[in-house]
Amino acid sequence: MDLIDSIAAALGATTAPPSGHGSGHGSGRGPGRRPGHRRLVLPLLPGEPRTPLTVHVIAGATPPARIVFLFPGGGLNVLANFCTAARRSLAEVLVERGCLVVGVDPREDGVDPADPDPACARWGLAAHRADADRVVAGVVAAVGLPYEVLGHSAGAAVALDLAAYRAWDVRLERVLVLDTTGPYDAEVEPELVERARGLASAMRELLAAGTTTVDPGLRGLFARAVADPDGDSPVPRPAAAGGGFVSNRGLVHLALTRTAELPGAANWVYHHGLSSGDYEFGAARELDRFRLDRSPFEVWAAAVRELGSGVQPVALLRDLAAVWGGWAEVYGIDWSAVRAEVVWVNAEGGRGDHDLGARRLAEAGASVDYRVVPGYGHGDVVWAVDAEQQVWRRLLSRRG
Repeated sequence: MDLIDSIAAALGATTAPPSGHGSGHGSGRGPGRRPGHRRLVLPLLPGEPRTPLTVHVIAGATPPARIVFLFPGGGLNVLANFCTAARRSLAEVLVERGCLVVGVDPREDGVDPADPDPACARWGLAAHRADADRVVAGVVAAVGLPYEVLGHSAGAAVALDLAAYRAWDVRLERVLVLDTTGPYDAEVEPELVERARGLASAMRELLAAGTTTVDPGLRGLFARAVADPDGDSPVPRPAAAGGGFVSNRGLVHLALTRTAELPGAANWVYHHGLSSGDYEFGAARELDRFRLDRSPFEVWAAAVRELGSGVQPVALLRDLAAVWGGWAEVYGIDWSAVRAEVVWVNAEGGRGDHDLGARRLAEAGASVDYRVVPGYGHGDVVWAVDAEQQVWRRLLSRRG
């Protein structure tokens, strides 16, 4: 029995090819289409939702030295977030560093957006942490190696919450955080605390009204940009710039680079955008100029093609906003419980420099390396052409 078979047996999972929804990443090799990569589907437990938990296991040709568990950002999955890249993906780099990579797709990736699982109403941070804990416990028991947990965006919140929950486990060595938001500091940014609590309240109201998921719209946005790049999008151009409508291709660039300026319940959490770059309106639409500085359009499009449902549970957004606003009565991460080393890398143009969570970890005795990478957007930390040199090297370097 090989390593992945042993893991599947420990989880009681069935194996399936790791084929995603898209056609490959920038290098043409296609995410997940490498030897040693298999997708496991875990069995439904009594009382569980109808949507199963899926796990990606990626092993190298030599025995691994440690395990790295990957947790994707909101609306994403393992293939999109960690197996897609302009050059080598983060998952590939980890395997080449001697790691066994185990990525956990959030359950919402497998729901039908037109008929979501009723259990979505309960898929807050605690439910995501419970799924993560189930996978970690099974894999670590089967393999017996030390491990690290790595998350991006919402997945980083899951990783931090899991590290607090599993503080007793001496095999958990490090928590690797990519561009996420901890609690805002009420003493220096009270307006952000208030805004986060307002978002948590709004999500509670949505849940009470029966809305269980929200769709950020990335799939539709990119589908229109690819199929009809010069066609009119629904977004009007400024009257001072000649009016008319932004093109479909232009709208992708506008949404990615000026995310914080656009309507959206949680867009304000970004300092600039999902991607570094800009959109400049000309005197007419044909004179508009837009660009992505670090993550090519083709890589973004490839990642979006790998998405399943692309939706985010309202309950998860509620809990994330509660963490940002320090509203522990709704949800909180026990920062004082984390014992593993933490490496936290944020993007200047993404979630920005808000270090209260890192300071709380350090005050409680955890070893914390917190830094902000200049010139990067939220998605650039995984999809930028130079992410391996500028971000992952800092994230993955080990002290001593």
